Amino acid sequence: MNAFAPTSLPGNPEYHQFMSPKRIPDSESTEWWDNFKQLLENNYEWPGEYLFKFIVPKESVEELKAVFEGQEIDVKASSKGKYHSVTSRILCQTSDEVISYYKNAGTIDGVISL
Repeated sequence: MNAFAPTSLPGNPEYHQFMSPKRIPDSESTEWWDNFKQLLENNYEWPGEYLFKFIVPKESVEELKAVFEGQEIDVKASSKGKYHSVTSRILCQTSDEVISYYKNAGTIDGVISL
């Protein structure tokens, strides 16, 4: 399973609990992060490609781009330019690497994970 989203996940309610649009929990939410790690371990093989998607206010886009420094990213402005979507597909070595990206992104004001 090297693809970003195994075909079994879109209908999986547990997957949607974690991956629906939302603010990223803070690092102290250990139960949430433990559950997310277990979900990643159960549904991906590592190393594997993982797709990150975020929405961020225009004034914070550079800060989010810095989280993915050295990686290919795609940035698109919303129709009114107030928000930007940031997408990056990364070959991650472990589920912990995925979590690290999310935790770093979660420190940015206004960022929403898709």
